[in-house]
Amino acid sequence: MEKFVIEGGRSLKGEITPQGAKNEALQILCATLLTSDPITIYNLPRIKDVLKLIQLLRDMGVQVEELTGNSYTFRAEEVDLDYFLTEAYIRQSAALRGSVMILGPLLARYGKAVLPKPGGDRIGRRRLDTHFLGFQALGAKFDFDHTENFYQVNASRLEGTYMHLDEASVTGTANIIMASVLARGTTTIYNAACEPYIQQLCKMLVRMGAEIAGIGSNLLTIRGVDSLGGTEHTILPDMIEVGSFIGMAAMTRSELTIKDVAVDQLGIIPASFRRLGIAVEQQGDNLHIPAQDHYIIETFIDGAIMTIADAPWPGLTPDLLSVILVTASQAKGSVLIHQKMFESRLFFVDKLIDMGAQIILCDPHRATVIGLDHSIRLRSTTMSSPDIRAGVALLIAAMSAEGTSTIHNIEQIDRGYEEIDVRLNLLGASIRRDS
Repeated sequence: MEKFVIEGGRSLKGEITPQGAKNEALQILCATLLTSDPITIYNLPRIKDVLKLIQLLRDMGVQVEELTGNSYTFRAEEVDLDYFLTEAYIRQSAALRGSVMILGPLLARYGKAVLPKPGGDRIGRRRLDTHFLGFQALGAKFDFDHTENFYQVNASRLEGTYMHLDEASVTGTANIIMASVLARGTTTIYNAACEPYIQQLCKMLVRMGAEIAGIGSNLLTIRGVDSLGGTEHTILPDMIEVGSFIGMAAMTRSELTIKDVAVDQLGIIPASFRRLGIAVEQQGDNLHIPAQDHYIIETFIDGAIMTIADAPWPGLTPDLLSVILVTASQAKGSVLIHQKMFESRLFFVDKLIDMGAQIILCDPHRATVIGLDHSIRLRSTTMSSPDIRAGVALLIAAMSAEGTSTIHNIEQIDRGYEEIDVRLNLLGASIRRDS
């Protein structure tokens, strides 16, 4: 199993361009199953989760043509439904959380879909009820084999309906949208997730011939059509990478320019880092982070300690709280980090405490960070990456620490960040990949 060996204390300088958005890519790839016509996708990130899903589609019978390293054409003309009964399918799909989003397209187009309980990050319970409640509202029958951990949905014909989602699940909303576009009649989805990636999915489906109103809001109205055609689609820059690079620049006291970030799609991400005192300067569609020896955490108007919490879009994405937490560890001041969604996502802070960070883990969802203001450098250590986002947060900590650190289980980081060691070394980092 590979590991990173990081020489800390190096300042970075230069320009870096974020990869295509992982979370959008997984949705868009699954949507290629909705039509027999070709779909060309540009700016796909070459990361493990995306490459695994592409291979799964290929093994299902989808024709896949690689145009460049980040551009592919997909044609799901003949999907092999017998493949879903094989051990290979069970093994592949169980190892990939994003595979759950093949259910909606398969149910819409073929009337049935099966899936083993998917894997992914160990960040707490990630229930799938929203997906299946949506399918059932459309008329599908649902069955879960508790012995085999196997899901199955069937429907001779999906019927449009009104539904109020129990939570604004991004993947749940994507799955239900993809099932609804070929349903008979009109489907209304209230409390829908409305992240930019969901908007991108809807816009692509409209270009394919779907009829979707309310894009960008939490109330979607979908009028089902008989079939969809092909299209071309370009993946947005990954907002999580953008936020990661902002935090990295601050922690390593570096000057970085993050290029082509799609500023209008970042929501409150830049403002959230500015709350930590980090200068984030917009230059056209680029973000410039000047080198800062100190950054001071704001307080609320009444002087109360700043609280940064995740929330459904347009609130702050939970995927960035790990990075914000580690970045705050070298700010001046204190902040309460409130991770509402996943009860295990903050458990990586014990590694930061071992490195000398002053953090109080109040409970599984809340941590208070007392910034060191760069007056005390973090210590190097040996650690393991528990999930994608905590992994890159630990990488940022190691890059700012004194001495040489080692991070094991970097497969988790590779699932979400394309050649992160190579790209950062070009900016002046010292990250060695060892087996």
